[in-house]
Amino acid sequence: MDALSSEGRPAAPAPGPGGDAGAVRAAVLALHRSTGLPMVFGGALTGRDRLRITELVGGRTDSLNGLVVRHGNGLGGKAMALGRPAWVSDYPRAATISHDYDRPVGREGLLSIVAVPIVVRRRVRGVLYGALREPLGLADRVVGAAMQAARDIEQDLAVRDRADEALTRARPEESSAAARWEEVRAVHAELRALAERVDDPVTRDRLLEATLRLAAAGLPDGPDGGAPRPVLTPRELDVLSYVAMGCTNAEAAARLGLVPETVKSYLRSAMRKLDSHTRLEAVTAARRAGLLP
Repeated sequence: MDALSSEGRPAAPAPGPGGDAGAVRAAVLALHRSTGLPMVFGGALTGRDRLRITELVGGRTDSLNGLVVRHGNGLGGKAMALGRPAWVSDYPRAATISHDYDRPVGREGLLSIVAVPIVVRRRVRGVLYGALREPLGLADRVVGAAMQAARDIEQDLAVRDRADEALTRARPEESSAAARWEEVRAVHAELRALAERVDDPVTRDRLLEATLRLAAAGLPDGPDGGAPRPVLTPRELDVLSYVAMGCTNAEAAARLGLVPETVKSYLRSAMRKLDSHTRLEAVTAARRAGLLP
């Protein structure tokens, strides 16, 4: 699974690309909530062939915190090398993995473990783990939940990557304009969140009307009057506005005072209405419809 450098602690690496460590943290928390597994952990890549475990829930010791996972070594390294999930029901006796790192795993008492790689555009960016302290086969529901958590974070990172690439390619004046639009989008999301907290209906309606004006300002000629405009609920628009800013489901939930599962439900509903298959497509479709700036 996971390797120490000569049984020592590795030097602290630079943060993962695109804020990967923060995204892994949100995925670990979501996986723990959805499965109730005794221990869930993970980490982002810190180089081409290694990652560092930094996010843990349910640990009894610090033996896994900060460990370096090397490509091909143990369970996590195997998942990295294959680019697909790997799991064992009795880690110390598993014949399908190397046992170079049994000591830190043994200190935690982990026996049944699943490792799911986070793969964005064919490149592994991190690994999520779920574990039991009993030699039991992991239920399909648990493995499926781990795979879904990885898919969610992959979409989050893909959206962030494309946004970063667009800014990198832009000319200086375009970069400045893009930065100004990001500020407009942040104000748009904040106004919508504020409207939800206002008791006076007149003030609330005025705030929501202001957000619609901001959204329409993003279109060169205003919304297309000939095409039917998708109808999203206020909460679906709230969620989509934070997704457009690059927030993960967990980050959007924290800002809106919701739980991540509720945010995910609103997002899926919005994607259906916008005839979109990914978060990025949904944001693009909403902007073309004049629903987001």
